[in-house]
Amino acid sequence: MKKIVLLSDTHGFLDDRFLPHCKGADEIWHAGDIGEKGILEQLSTYAPVKAVFGNIDGHPLRHELPEWLEWETEQVKVLMTHIGGRPPKFVGEVKEKIASAKPTIFICGHSHILLIQFYAGLNCLHLNPGAAGRSGWHKVQTLLKFCIEGNDIKQMEIVELKRLPAK
Repeated sequence: MKKIVLLSDTHGFLDDRFLPHCKGADEIWHAGDIGEKGILEQLSTYAPVKAVFGNIDGHPLRHELPEWLEWETEQVKVLMTHIGGRPPKFVGEVKEKIASAKPTIFICGHSHILLIQFYAGLNCLHLNPGAAGRSGWHKVQTLLKFCIEGNDIKQMEIVELKRLPAK
């Protein structure tokens, strides 16, 4: 069984209040708009990190990270990018990529709106962890925690914090 922490849209700020939720994680996934490489380095002190770059990420992160990432954890196939839209109105080539890759889980960030939705049209679980950072229009900071055991996705938990003021 793998314990997963999923976050997005830190925009250069990793809230210390989220760090206790990273303890004990087997993998941490970041769905873009990281803001600074140091955030990935800090997260990697808790568990291996998988990440994609987002639209606010500059050249260093875009050079090191992919726009799309596809992998398997346990027996669950995952596809992640930053800008994806939401079912059934995915943006650009997203619907075609999902249809081709056939992931169990499709992850994106960007909207700052937390979403957990099974989309029967493409037979996948769509996850958007919302925004973990303090930049943007969202009123709460969020991340997701869940477990993957074999091909089961379970114990989905939303971690929600009162948003700190942007600086």
